[in-house]
Amino acid sequence: NQSHVPYSCTADLAAAATSRNGLPVPVAQCFASSIIPTRTALLAIERMTIWDLDTPALLVDLDRLEANLDRAAEYAKSNRLGLRPHTKTHKSTHVARMQLDRGACGLTVAKVSEAEIMAGTGTPSLLVAYPVWGDAKWKRLVDLAKKVPVTVALDSMETASGLARHVSRAGVRLGVLAEVDLGMRRCGYPPGDGFRRFVRELSQVPSLRFEGLMFYPGHVDPVAPDGDEQLDRLGSELHGVLAGMAADGIPAQVVSGGSTPTLYSSEFIEGMTEIRPGTYVYNDRTQVAMGAGSWDDCAATILTTVVSTPRPDAAVIDGGSKTFTSDPVRPIGKGFGRVQGLPEIKFKRMSEEHGVLDLRKHAGPAVRVGDRLRVVPNHICVAVNMHEQVFGIRGERVETSWAVEARGKLQ
Repeated sequence: NQSHVPYSCTADLAAAATSRNGLPVPVAQCFASSIIPTRTALLAIERMTIWDLDTPALLVDLDRLEANLDRAAEYAKSNRLGLRPHTKTHKSTHVARMQLDRGACGLTVAKVSEAEIMAGTGTPSLLVAYPVWGDAKWKRLVDLAKKVPVTVALDSMETASGLARHVSRAGVRLGVLAEVDLGMRRCGYPPGDGFRRFVRELSQVPSLRFEGLMFYPGHVDPVAPDGDEQLDRLGSELHGVLAGMAADGIPAQVVSGGSTPTLYSSEFIEGMTEIRPGTYVYNDRTQVAMGAGSWDDCAATILTTVVSTPRPDAAVIDGGSKTFTSDPVRPIGKGFGRVQGLPEIKFKRMSEEHGVLDLRKHAGPAVRVGDRLRVVPNHICVAVNMHEQVFGIRGERVETSWAVEARGKLQ
């Protein structure tokens, strides 16, 4: 039973990889570092399986990842929609390049620090889908706009004025989208006369290039019993907003929307020109609960080790809130993840470094200290932000690895 294989390095694995100063290093580190592995180390890497990795380890099934990327790219292309994926989920230039290679028209980020990382992918353009505030951030954004076309979504003239001040000083032009709230009740100007006044004023700021509007349909669940009604309401509100802009003589060249749950219903939202799904690359327990994917679409799992079996009905794995985060399942659900292949084991509770499993309904072989278990997290986006490195696998073989360069980029 390979789940019982403990972590260990053979003599070859322990000694074959050498750093530039000649000291031995774990071979797994060679994947995502500047360390140059020796010929023997490369042979060892070719033989590496997930059971050779230390835990907790973030694994991504490459076949599932590629299938998720291909399906979304083909859908966007066939429906004449721009695909501008949100990088908040993978936070990796490696996966971003995979998206761009499949025809993405650009990338979406939330924070300026993420934009600075993703600018290195060769993306045609970047959308910062977040209201950027403060001189320090505006200056960095302007500096970035000198290297790659940047558009910012905003919902206040205070933000627009501050940004325009820095843009005019630097002699560059920055694109802006007016964010409208179509039901999410988060950021975004409410639709109506106030929004029309805001758009008129924003479109007249000389140093900013008005491009259109942005909305986020995170409140819409297309597979809910009233999913069709939710989509209809969204489309109706969007139609009204666009009609108001047209009446004011302000064209919306870009209408940016989309989410992972609404990804494959995007064709029914008339007027939208581009979509910004993020979680679709990996998927997670929440997306399955919302009907946005199946377990076979979940590319990411976290490999853990059982470190304690204090009682016959309980086991403890070496991952808690600092590995998975404590986000619940949306819309409603219990537990903190799904144990792959053993759904009767419940991930009941956690503390910072401990994940407590409920084994009362487990009828299989006894869970023992040293067993390896793979867990699909509740929310993969925040889980990825906890990890420095991702291991790309096919079956149980470790094929590649990449760094999570944008983890912790919050400013």
